[in-house]
Amino acid sequence: MAKKGAREIVALVCSVCKSQNYITERNKVNLQVKAKKGEKLIVKKYCKTCKKHTEHKESSKLK
Repeated sequence: MAKKGAREIVALVCSVCKSQNYITERNKVNLQVKAKKGEKLIVKKYCKTCKKHTEHKESSKLK
């Protein structure tokens, strides 16, 4: 059975309109090894309010 402790829930916020569109999980262990510890996750996703693909940045606050 897999452990649940290595993952954390984060929200993805649009960098253009600042609306929270997605909720996802990230692996804390692999992120610390591959990238800098304080680096945030950035993903290109579709924003409903902007109606186009924009960069979404990780936010720890869930609405």
